[in-house]
Amino acid sequence: MKNNPQPTVSLHTLGCRLNQAETAIIAADLQKQGYEVVPFGQASDLTVINTCTVTEQADAKCRQAVRKSIRQNPETYVAVIGCYAQMDVNAIQSIDGVDLIMGNEHKMKLPEYVGQFPQKQTQPTVVHTPKISRDEFVIESVGLYDTHTRANLKIQDGCNFVCSYCIIAKARGPARSREFTDILREARQLAEMGYKEIVLTGVNIGTYTQGGKHFIDLLQALEDVPGIERIRISSIEPTTVTRELINHMAVSKKICRHLHIPLQSGDNRILESMKRKHTADDFREIIEYAAEKIPHLGIGTDVMVGYPTEGDTEFKETKKLLTDLPVSYFHVFVYSDRKGTASYKLKPKVAHADKKARAAIISEVGQRKKLTFARSFVGQTVSVLFEEQHNGRWEGWTDNYLRVAVSSAEELKNKIRSVRLTEARTEYLLGELV
Repeated sequence: MKNNPQPTVSLHTLGCRLNQAETAIIAADLQKQGYEVVPFGQASDLTVINTCTVTEQADAKCRQAVRKSIRQNPETYVAVIGCYAQMDVNAIQSIDGVDLIMGNEHKMKLPEYVGQFPQKQTQPTVVHTPKISRDEFVIESVGLYDTHTRANLKIQDGCNFVCSYCIIAKARGPARSREFTDILREARQLAEMGYKEIVLTGVNIGTYTQGGKHFIDLLQALEDVPGIERIRISSIEPTTVTRELINHMAVSKKICRHLHIPLQSGDNRILESMKRKHTADDFREIIEYAAEKIPHLGIGTDVMVGYPTEGDTEFKETKKLLTDLPVSYFHVFVYSDRKGTASYKLKPKVAHADKKARAAIISEVGQRKKLTFARSFVGQTVSVLFEEQHNGRWEGWTDNYLRVAVSSAEELKNKIRSVRLTEARTEYLLGELV
């Protein structure tokens, strides 16, 4: 192990935006403790890998990331934390070179466990409890986002919905909310640090409730934070998107005109088997009401194909619903069996070839709708928060989640500028600064 005057740490995040938010907070805490944060893959005294377990493929990616890190830097102290560490301690223990395994109950206290110069272990230390607390929580730090203009703000954790295909309710535990005033405190600090957009993150954010306050109360309070110009709602369950929420978004000057509402299936029998809380008609009503109330609303969704017992009829119901509705982009997932979930034992299974074909069909519909939505803005002037330069152009996002690229010699990072859109391409729109 190196003995630098200042210890170094590299961090790697797999999976969701919530994991990204938590890694940023851990990075900030380690920095306060004296660590220099260096890019992942660079030699460091400490390596932290925040894992995902949403699918078996995600598990495999976690193991690959751990092994690759150890190969590249065999002297580094390796801490594997998060959802995969919560669900499969034995698999991680079998990887030579791992020093610390921390489940979700304890991972935010990682800096306390490792100290400044952690020493390699002959056997990994395991800090894990199968049962995760239901208590409300605080996060005393502010996330470290060196390369981003948008900051993820964790407001909630865990889920009580327990969909049949999902392992996250076990990995993350029961739904619990962050203390209301603690969220506002971090939002004010993020604004003081220069962030113009905050993205509200959690496992099931629409269920937020703390001290008599609910999700819409939190939105209203965040709108009063000086310096925050955009508040983006990340993925939110259909049954928690109320008319009250949509009506408030329609008049808000800060909440982004963007909703990502997971559908999963457009067939009611499949939805019931999935233990989803909504029907196809519920989803249709929400989307149509939101699109009517909020002009130019960007709407995304998650779609799962190949769920056990899904036949051609059920698949066509999903395709028809998505084709008919004003949804502007899809995230398409191919069902894969996950041990520990209710759907694991369901039969008949859908053949791999059929799953692949259905995914391709839905993806094609999604790409077509995405391009159609983008083309509808050509000729209009929009507001863009710029993030980074890529291939000689500055790129950023509109509030309704359109990616925009402009050519400019100006320094545009973290600036919100008016852009006249000139051309829609597959992945972004081209524009000119106004």
